[in-house]
Amino acid sequence: MIRERHSLALTLAAGLAIVTGAAVAHAKPRLTGEAELADMLKDRIAGKPVDCINLPMVSSSTVIDKTAIVYQSGGTYYVQRPSNGAESLDSDDVLVTRLTTSELCSIDTVQLHDRSSGFWRGFVSLGKFIPYTRAPKVAPTH
Repeated sequence: MIRERHSLALTLAAGLAIVTGAAVAHAKPRLTGEAELADMLKDRIAGKPVDCINLPMVSSSTVIDKTAIVYQSGGTYYVQRPSNGAESLDSDDVLVTRLTTSELCSIDTVQLHDRSSGFWRGFVSLGKFIPYTRAPKVAPTH
């Protein structure tokens, strides 16, 4: 009976080690904010910075930890590297923006609220928006 319990315990421990090892083997290292942004923009080219974007045309926004906010409008990604407070950016934050017009501009601020508690965490001051579009496809020449 003691031998059976010992054998069962070893079997369970070995099984747990295999499952844990498999999970660790499949875990990807977390990218830095700069690496994550570079990956998001890898097939895009930067355009001329703009002061404002039309917020109703924005379909989504992505917070890149301690780096930037990326606003997507159609096929264009507008990268916003805040002029102040970028180190406060956290991908788990909710962005709260108060506007007087339909445009989000480089003179505006965005409040950061913790997603789980709803508490205010700070704010970022916006800078210029850099549009990134897909590089045009080059037709093969014969």
